[in-house]
Order: sequence, then C-alpha cells, then structure tokens
Amino acid sequence: MSGHIRPDFAIILDAVPTKARVLDVGCGSGELMALLRERRGAMVRGMEVSQAGVNDCVAQGLAVVQGDADQDLSLYPDRSFDVVILSQTIQAMRRPKVVLDQMRRIGGTCVVSLPNFGHWRVRLDLLAHGRMPVTRELPSSWHETDNLHLCTLLDFQTLALETGWMIEALHPISGGRRGGVQSQAGLVSNLLAETGVFVLKRG
Repeated sequence: MSGHIRPDFAIILDAVPTKARVLDVGCGSGELMALLRERRGAMVRGMEVSQAGVNDCVAQGLAVVQGDADQDLSLYPDRSFDVVILSQTIQAMRRPKVVLDQMRRIGGTCVVSLPNFGHWRVRLDLLAHGRMPVTRELPSSWHETDNLHLCTLLDFQTLALETGWMIEALHPISGGRRGGVQSQAGLVSNLLAETGVFVLKRG
C-alpha cells in the first residue's frame, strides 16, 4: 500500500476503532476498504453501484456487494455496523436524507467526507463568471458530473442534525492539508474548507 494517503482517508482511518465492523458506501475501487483492513484490522464491507468498482474490489479480495445506496441500505439489519462511511459520495445520492436515515439505523457512527460548495473560490468563480465552477474538488463540468446535490458544510450539517445525528467533529481540509478539529461547521470553515469530513454519532 502506498505511503501517501488522501487527507480525508487519513481522517477516516483515525475515526475508525480497531477491529470495527465497517460499511463503506460507494466504495469505488476499494482503496479505502483496503486501508481499513490493513491499518485498522477492520471487518470491512463495501457497497458500490458500478460493476467496474465491484470488479476492482473483488480482485483485491475485498467483500463487496453491487448495490444502490438510495434503496439497498434498507436490506441491512439494525445496528449491523459500528461505522458507516460515505467518502465523497453523499453529493451523488438521489435521496441524501433517506441515506443518512438508513445509515443511522444500521451504524452507531457515520463518517462523511464531501466537497464544500461554499468554499470562497467557488463563490468567487460564480460571482466573477456566472458559471458553475470547475475546481480541484469539483473537477467535472456541470453536465458531466455525477454530483446531484452539491451543498455547503453548513447545509450538510443542518441535514445531519435533522436526521438525528450528533456532530462529534468536523475536520476541514484545504490545499490538501488538514485543519484543526472543530465541534461543528461555522462561517469560517464554510468559507475556507475545500472539503469537510464529519464524524457523526447516533443521537
């Protein structure tokens, strides 16, 4: 495994207890799953909608099912995982609130990383050019992106609280560097963070 780890992956690793039962929703090619298995000894399972991602996971010996989180999380029993992860995935969900509700049902802790549409560069680009921005965290043009529900850190925090989660910590990331841990998103982090990693606990 490469020594370089994405900043949001590093934060997620820190948030997952050793030997935890973990579900990685939208696990892609399994990079985070492999890290969790190797570095945390986690009993990790994955859900991925794309066949290519499922194939990549299977090739690494990772336990993965092909499924759509918008509807298939309901198949898991209550409290079947210690930690449920959504890494750069919530914005691609058709029904983010339903997904968060289901994650709260099946897991005690939820870790969500997401791009922050409230970042100052995004705001400036919209103000200056009047066009949907293309940035490092949002690299696709509006008609090519998989993202359906772009939001700010404050938007997501409000939704998480509405679905019964408690905010244990927010880890802002900007310029590829982790910022200081915060108890919740505020006006400053909503302006300066390119990415946010929320650690949520069942209320």
